[in-house]
Amino acid sequence: MMGRPQTGNRYAQIPAGSFSMGSIEGQEDEAPVHVVTVDAFELAIHPVTRAEYAAFIAATHHPRPREWEAAEYQPADYPVVGVSWEDARAYCAWRGDERLPTEAEWERAARGNVEGRRYPWGDGIPAWIPQQGRGPLASPWPVTLGDPNGFGLFGIAANVHEWCADWYAGDYYAISPALNPGGPDAGLRRASRGGSWRHAVTISRTSSRSRLDPSFRYTDYGFRVARRS
Repeated sequence: MMGRPQTGNRYAQIPAGSFSMGSIEGQEDEAPVHVVTVDAFELAIHPVTRAEYAAFIAATHHPRPREWEAAEYQPADYPVVGVSWEDARAYCAWRGDERLPTEAEWERAARGNVEGRRYPWGDGIPAWIPQQGRGPLASPWPVTLGDPNGFGLFGIAANVHEWCADWYAGDYYAISPALNPGGPDAGLRRASRGGSWRHAVTISRTSSRSRLDPSFRYTDYGFRVARRS
């Protein structure tokens, strides 16, 4: 393993607990609503930044993300974008003790230990979301912008789509285990969560699901890392 940087993400403690996963007001793949229990874990309070990913590239010579040189993605405190699921997994392997969160862990964390709210911060779009959630925007925004949710997480469900560990299946919720679900055993696309600066609405409901081929690099995709508590 190549040398690891001494600095990196700060983490929020996500305690073990149960919550109602999914929604009756969303897309078909958000149903049925089902009670899920996840073990305690830690989740980075911010998505991985460009500065953190640059250190990874420098140490490993991993291929650069899509449009790495584009001016709109240059600030060090912006989330890294243009990374595939495979790139995100390689970053986690380099870090050693980090991994991608499962969909269940991501939704548990995004809800901030409060049931029934549409977004991580409540039922309305927070005032600090750029352009009140109306997009598309010219670029992502700094990962420190805004207020944290109930678990101390910044920007979750907004700014960039965040890769999750799971394979995606639209009917998975009907067969999901109640304890620590990790997604299907195989699939064609990997699950992702959260909104995107490139979309007409830059913030997603907490229960909204998305998916993409794990090799694709889109400039509205980034990631947030988890680790064992």
